[in-house]
Amino acid sequence: MSEVKKGDKVKVHYTGKLTDETIFDSSREREPIEFTVGAGQMIEGFDNAVVGMKKGDTKVVEIPSEKAYGPKREEAIITINKNQLGEGLDPQVGMQLEATQPDGRKQILVIQEVKGEEIVLDGNHPLAGKELIFDIEVVEVH
Repeated sequence: MSEVKKGDKVKVHYTGKLTDETIFDSSREREPIEFTVGAGQMIEGFDNAVVGMKKGDTKVVEIPSEKAYGPKREEAIITINKNQLGEGLDPQVGMQLEATQPDGRKQILVIQEVKGEEIVLDGNHPLAGKELIFDIEVVEVH
């Protein structure tokens, strides 16, 4: 049985948790995720974790934020005027909004605070700045 190496296509099941044991995602109730190792389809720490594993192997790996979604960036937190949102929208903390970047990419912004006519939006990935723990099982290597 061959070990996983960069360039291999793999299917894995995983459960992702925060350091407080809160589960933020799992493939266990659906199909395993398939990706090419080293192709940049996964966060760096997850990609690196499967290298050397074999079909049927399991592993628990802790991934620091730098190898996951990066640190929380203050410049990704912006304040806008409520009238920039459009008619009929009642902004609430935690609500997600989609914005289009100048280069055409879509970005999710989360309302962090509503204060009078101002709204504070956070463009960081929800897992930015967090250490992640993954329970990984290699299902297929090809």
